[in-house]
Amino acid sequence: MSLDIRPFSPADLPINSDGSVYHLCISPADLAQNIVIVGDPDRVPLLAERFFKSIEVDVAHRGLRTITGRVGGSNLRVSLVTSGMGTPSLEIILCELIALNEIDFERRVRKSHFDPLHIIRLGTSGGLRKEVPMGTLVITKYAVGMDNTGLFYEAPLSDPLCEALENEIKKRLDERLSSSRFLGKINPYCSVSDDSVISALARSAERFNAPHAVGITVSNSGFFANQGRDILRIPPSVRDLDRFFAEFELDDRFGDLCIQNMEMETSLLCHICGGIGYKAGAVCTTIADRINERFDLNYKENILLGAKVALCALSLLTDGEDAFLDL
Repeated sequence: MSLDIRPFSPADLPINSDGSVYHLCISPADLAQNIVIVGDPDRVPLLAERFFKSIEVDVAHRGLRTITGRVGGSNLRVSLVTSGMGTPSLEIILCELIALNEIDFERRVRKSHFDPLHIIRLGTSGGLRKEVPMGTLVITKYAVGMDNTGLFYEAPLSDPLCEALENEIKKRLDERLSSSRFLGKINPYCSVSDDSVISALARSAERFNAPHAVGITVSNSGFFANQGRDILRIPPSVRDLDRFFAEFELDDRFGDLCIQNMEMETSLLCHICGGIGYKAGAVCTTIADRINERFDLNYKENILLGAKVALCALSLLTDGEDAFLDL
């Protein structure tokens, strides 16, 4: 990939007077190479208090919280970063993280050398499989983007299965939308997690005896009709979208993979990071059982378990296959 050497204008890349990036309000030195992204800003201090032995940076701005520190029992440096809800918010945060890593803020040009970031999304999601209990950690292999944010980034297809998944979901969605004014206007895109991240997350889950499943994640553009919840007096354009994906059958090319869960961010994370060669993936606890229509509001311990898995995976990616953390 050729690197752009043009200077970035203040309109394209706003940088605050103190040298920090516009939305996150952190400077390049404040960012670790290892990043855990969470949606809820309150999870950032929760995880830092539980797992960090020291804190170097703690910034709150615009409802975003970023804490960088060292993980207890190791020297692993990690940044905990808020993404907000949905891919539009994540797009802002992810672009700023990439800029912090790749761009010389004084000269406003891309550096000639930079190391790829390791980014793991730790989130919550709705489970779609009857045989997978609520509370299971889902490790994403493929992600299906039902949002349109990813359509503004011309990242290449990661492999032939991504293209097959895009085409088949599009075809069946259009069948559902045959009488809708939005026929042909919902265009899914597919992305894939980095193989080394998937492997590290799976090994870490086994290390902590965490119930987990590797599968396909659907990233929706919202929480209600976008995920099959029908609570308004306006009908959803695609009724029972949760059932649509729960019952979605894949051919033999996908082996034992199936659509496991729905959430709102992973597709774009894998789409962009895969396109630029960063190691990214996601582990999301299932707090909703969409098939049996149950919801668990008391999921804190599952989030902490998922955090152990994510932090241990980052340690494996950084320090080698035997670098398990004792958390």
